[in-house]
Amino acid sequence: MSALRFIPNALCILRMLLVVPVAWLLAHGEFRTTLWLFALAAATDALDGFLAKRCGWTSELGKILDPLADKILLVGVFVTLAAMGLVPLWLAATAVARDLVISFGAIAYKTLIGDPQGHPTLVSKLNTLCQVVYLLLVVAAHATGYVPLWMLTATGALVFVTTVVSGIDYVITYARKAVAVSRRRRDAASGA
Repeated sequence: MSALRFIPNALCILRMLLVVPVAWLLAHGEFRTTLWLFALAAATDALDGFLAKRCGWTSELGKILDPLADKILLVGVFVTLAAMGLVPLWLAATAVARDLVISFGAIAYKTLIGDPQGHPTLVSKLNTLCQVVYLLLVVAAHATGYVPLWMLTATGALVFVTTVVSGIDYVITYARKAVAVSRRRRDAASGA
């Protein structure tokens, strides 16, 4: 079974590779095919997480690949749909800005403090789920015409709220960690 430990990472890589065809199909108005391909990409996220936890197939590479794959997929679809005028630009900008703040914050933390040893928070997981559901509904609305406007509005509002709350949560959490590490370092230096 240990030979299968690569599967979660392979699923993350597959998710990243699917971004280009998903964006291309969207840009060419192939909403039905996009819906299936995007749903497959979203399913790889659930499957890789399940396998990593259930089978213990976690790795340091996987801890980097999984959130990276999520960000690339969701940002790619948000940007494409916003460019097509199918999602509000302000909502796409909020989602992209959150990911940029988290990414630059993680880089700054690693550079100045050390390994952030970050784990996705519950609100972050909820935000990812809300974004996936919202984007699937937007694509489904154009593929089938059966998604009511109220459902798109409600899930869009939920995406906005969870995106903002998640972004603030990350900033506060890692600011507190940075202050605690800084105090420990200062105390250790003064006690030496």
